[in-house]
Amino acid sequence: MDWGTELWDQYDIIEKHTQSGLELVEKYVKFVKERTEIEQNYAKQLRNLSKKYNLKRGNKDEPECRFSSFQSFLDILNEMNDYAGQRELIAENMMMNICIDLTKYLQELKQERKTYLSEAKKAQQSLESTYKQLDNSKKRFEREWREAERAAQYAEKTDQDINATKADVEKAKQQAHMRAHVAEECKNDYAAQLQKYNKEQNQFYFNDMPLIFNKLQDMDEKRVRKLAEGYILFSDTEKHVMPIIGKCLEGVTKAGTNVNERNDSMTVIEQNKSGFERPGDLEFEDYSQGINRASSDSSLGTPKGPMDLLGKNRSKNFWLFSKKSKPTVTEDFAHLPPEQRRKRLQQKLEEIGKELQKEVDQSEALGKMKDVYEKNPQMGDPASLASQISQTSQNIERLRGELSKYETWLAEAGGRGDTLRYRTHTFNNNGAHDVYSPDGAHSDESTPDASQAIYAEFDDDFEEEELTAPIGKCTAMYNFPGASEGTIAMQEGEVLAVVEEDKGDGWTRVRRNNGDEGYIPTSYVTITLNK
Repeated sequence: MDWGTELWDQYDIIEKHTQSGLELVEKYVKFVKERTEIEQNYAKQLRNLSKKYNLKRGNKDEPECRFSSFQSFLDILNEMNDYAGQRELIAENMMMNICIDLTKYLQELKQERKTYLSEAKKAQQSLESTYKQLDNSKKRFEREWREAERAAQYAEKTDQDINATKADVEKAKQQAHMRAHVAEECKNDYAAQLQKYNKEQNQFYFNDMPLIFNKLQDMDEKRVRKLAEGYILFSDTEKHVMPIIGKCLEGVTKAGTNVNERNDSMTVIEQNKSGFERPGDLEFEDYSQGINRASSDSSLGTPKGPMDLLGKNRSKNFWLFSKKSKPTVTEDFAHLPPEQRRKRLQQKLEEIGKELQKEVDQSEALGKMKDVYEKNPQMGDPASLASQISQTSQNIERLRGELSKYETWLAEAGGRGDTLRYRTHTFNNNGAHDVYSPDGAHSDESTPDASQAIYAEFDDDFEEEELTAPIGKCTAMYNFPGASEGTIAMQEGEVLAVVEEDKGDGWTRVRRNNGDEGYIPTSYVTITLNK
């Protein structure tokens, strides 16, 4: 069954139905657009929420960061950030695959419908024009036939009139004959116009309009099928990211299972253990025996009570839960309990050691550069490095002093620091550099004579500094095209080096073995960081 056969006389209904179909497509496009706006706002709110509760960069060394419960909370925030990225992807895909595609298709449908309706109107106008010609020929035939009848009646009357001359009779007969001939021509013309109209009417109702109606039916059915595909895409778009969303939710679950209450308790002990012994029993001071209180006090060789242990004023009572005033922070951390003081001193020594090693490496690099400039003046002026060399030497001496000072304090606190192994350069007046060991002993270090060796050493040293050392590795769980600027493509199962962690925006910077670097979605990979 088709519209051309069954709805041959329902032009207005078909026109209204097809217009209603186009309006439904427009309505669905608007619906999906509003849905994408909801998804984008939801993703934005999730990202802001994760950012709000995440640690600032300067707070990552806070004591609570070592608790598994706190780390798991941070993992949940990261997973929520990745989850927000998937909601953004849903919105983007819906906009591209449904809204934009259907909007373009809708414009094509409107143009196609306009063409078919225009053809129908032209056919209708052509039939109406033919009908007007038929009506005119019919009216002319009617008019001329009546005139012919009157002429014939007048001729007959004149022929019977005895007073009429022969010339009058002949004239009346000629007039009647002429009118009859004109009426006959009009009759033939009317018959021809009628035949033409019936033929065109038959063509209109059995060929032209059914063909146009069937085209409109095909167009409408394609519109319905395209709309149905849009309905399916509405679901499939979200289903496509469900595995990744599932991974995010699994990450949240894993964060919960990674919480270890026992380890957190041990961390509290490690961070806050004072190292003090519990107060001993107070001795009985028998004033009845004449014991001098001052001599009794001075005879105490070891702390007996909390006032001795904590260095408090003896006139004040010691209470475990008493409100304590905030201690004055000192450079040697003497305001801290013994155990915490040792840890802070060791931590400070490590920081100074790293900074010192950095300055030592800088000194060695400047020494190599100066050697190259001296042997190859075209590459640079050795004197231009003097200020940097001097500043580096001052920094090394300053850090040496701080290192020695903190090692002394650590020894006083009952701890032992590891001796930092490093080499540093001093520069003589001739521009040559001497190497000293940590204990100050001098050792000679020969310099290769060949200029090529100098170039190789110089270049290798600085080429190594250009590339950031990987902080871990990752394995791709899904394919990623890497079509956007700054991204890099990857295949499922591919292993890449992690150069930079996710900063909270859902992207991780990675590097291939060939040196190619770029960003990939964090949720597309499993990451293992170096310990």
